Amino acid sequence: MSQQVRAIETRASIIRGAAAAFEQRGYGSTSLAQVSSAAGVTKGALYFHFDSKEALAVAIIDAQHVASAAAGQKLLDDNYPGLHALVSMSYELARQLRDDLVVSAGVRLTIEAVNFSTPVAGPYLDWMVACEEFLRRGIASGDVNPALDVGAAAHFCTAAFTGVQVVSDVLTKRADIDHRLTEMWAMLLPALVAPGRWEDLKDLPERIRRERAGL
Repeated sequence: MSQQVRAIETRASIIRGAAAAFEQRGYGSTSLAQVSSAAGVTKGALYFHFDSKEALAVAIIDAQHVASAAAGQKLLDDNYPGLHALVSMSYELARQLRDDLVVSAGVRLTIEAVNFSTPVAGPYLDWMVACEEFLRRGIASGDVNPALDVGAAAHFCTAAFTGVQVVSDVLTKRADIDHRLTEMWAMLLPALVAPGRWEDLKDLPERIRRERAGL
């Protein structure tokens, strides 16, 4: 194994171990000694790749954002109908939060990163841009109300999802997140759907949830 490949694998191992430690204890209560133990590396190896706890946390946030953004980009590239893509993306993010420790830790760290010296607003801003694109496509296809303020709606959808997943995590460790998302969309869809399209789209979230669950 080359030194470069070994370094890449060590860095990935550190990120996974740190994600487990941060997800369990939170940023403020996790020490680098606990990270090195969870990752199975020496402190020297950890400091070779990351010069501070904040740098490591930002790396986890970046890894989380890459994984989540890839799913959103696939929906854009595959030309899913805009409203369908927007709702599907929320359920895919919920799945990642349940199943991918790096994603779960990255989202937690993003919320806890208020006092980081490195700005971490990028993931939120990128998701607002993606939501705007989904909504514009929905307008173009006739599913979304053309009078909608897509900027305000994208901001609110991002904030609503953030709140839903946080409360779901606190109350049930996200065991109920799909159900709570379906409730969220039941509240939001009447403000998004174009006149005349409600009967066709009112059960869209439940249909997508069941499709993803193989029901």
